[in-house]
Amino acid sequence: MDFTVDAFRSTPPFDILAKLFGQPEHTDWLDESMSWKRTCYIGDWSFLPQTRFRGPGVPELFSSISVNSFRTFPVGASKHVVQTDAHGHVISEGILTRLDEEDHVFHGPGGDYARYHLEQGGFEATAEDEDWFVYQVSGPASIPLLLELTGDERLLDTPYMHAVPVILAGHRIWALRQGMAGEVGFELQGPREIGSTVYDAVVQAGQKYGIRRLGNRAAPLNHLENAVPTRNLDYLPALYEPEQAGFLAHLLSSPWHIPRAYLAGSFQGESLRDYYRDPVELGWTRQISFDHPFPGDTALREKLARPARVLRTLVWNSEDVLDVHRSLYGDGPHHTFMDMPRDLRGHLWVDRVERDGVVVGAATQRGYSRHFRQMLSLSVLNTADAGIGAPVEVVWGNPGDPVKRIRATVARAPYKPVRSRVDLRLHLAAYRAESGPVA
Repeated sequence: MDFTVDAFRSTPPFDILAKLFGQPEHTDWLDESMSWKRTCYIGDWSFLPQTRFRGPGVPELFSSISVNSFRTFPVGASKHVVQTDAHGHVISEGILTRLDEEDHVFHGPGGDYARYHLEQGGFEATAEDEDWFVYQVSGPASIPLLLELTGDERLLDTPYMHAVPVILAGHRIWALRQGMAGEVGFELQGPREIGSTVYDAVVQAGQKYGIRRLGNRAAPLNHLENAVPTRNLDYLPALYEPEQAGFLAHLLSSPWHIPRAYLAGSFQGESLRDYYRDPVELGWTRQISFDHPFPGDTALREKLARPARVLRTLVWNSEDVLDVHRSLYGDGPHHTFMDMPRDLRGHLWVDRVERDGVVVGAATQRGYSRHFRQMLSLSVLNTADAGIGAPVEVVWGNPGDPVKRIRATVARAPYKPVRSRVDLRLHLAAYRAESGPVA
């Protein structure tokens, strides 16, 4: 493979996102993107690979390659596991759940990285592919809906990032309390062969709660509003270095992985390293523990002590955004097309962020929030230029296209208030008091 920036500047296959989140819309993206604020949604994340790890050596395996501590990891708990290289750059990540003492399931591409190291030997563990459905059910109405479907009040006492077994539609599945959208909710997981039964039961029961099904136009907007950096949308995994040649060859043999991204935007890095990110600048500092050695621990100690860059949200000036769209209707060259609500082709779209003409960061995952009526993006900014309220400019335009400088304001990340960790009993009481009886 050609690991140059120019080689990565190409257009993704048209159906790349359709293969992930399914059809573009069910009602429409404007309606669907409001669901996690007003009612609830069901979204299909079953495209994520799942790997089952068994044996007493599983915590030791993950501890050796992850920034996370595994000294405390009770049955039922889940961790957002982050794996880095010797320079502290993120190679992969995902969610690991401890189903039983020696039984774990990993959701996400980080399972392949762990399997690769397991195959090198030295760990008392095994790994095998799983084929599960993964349905996020989130939003204010998700809790009464799931209580109705399961009749299991243990959900109300489930700590954040813990999973419990429940019976839904006559099947035993797992319910992981999580908050990708920054709202209360659970992720329903289980064998794919019963997935359609579970999905249909949630959709049917959810009608009186105003449930929406997420299509691929709206689904990633909750990542943006809740500041969830995403591989190949916000950063390039650090796979393309000589020391990762063995792992990259392992990935190339995997039918799920596309071990590359499709770059676009005004930022033009000199090498792929300019698109790597570390967990400090992605806002994943709480995952980092130095109670064990791991690749990149020395580099991350320095980055934590003196962070060079931080994650922020940028609020784009609406008039400047409208100028980009207006150019399509006038004479002469027009600006680079700005798709709505976001880039729908699956690029890693990276734009330069400048202040007084000097590059101070990069903007990614640009998208329109119907809730806030604003164009937003995530951004990794130099700490000196990341003050809340600071003015910056996003340079909009693919190389060779007319450039539009879009004024933007630095805002916190996440931009939307986070309510995913609230007391579920108090939430349910408040929901019922506000909504009244559900018909």
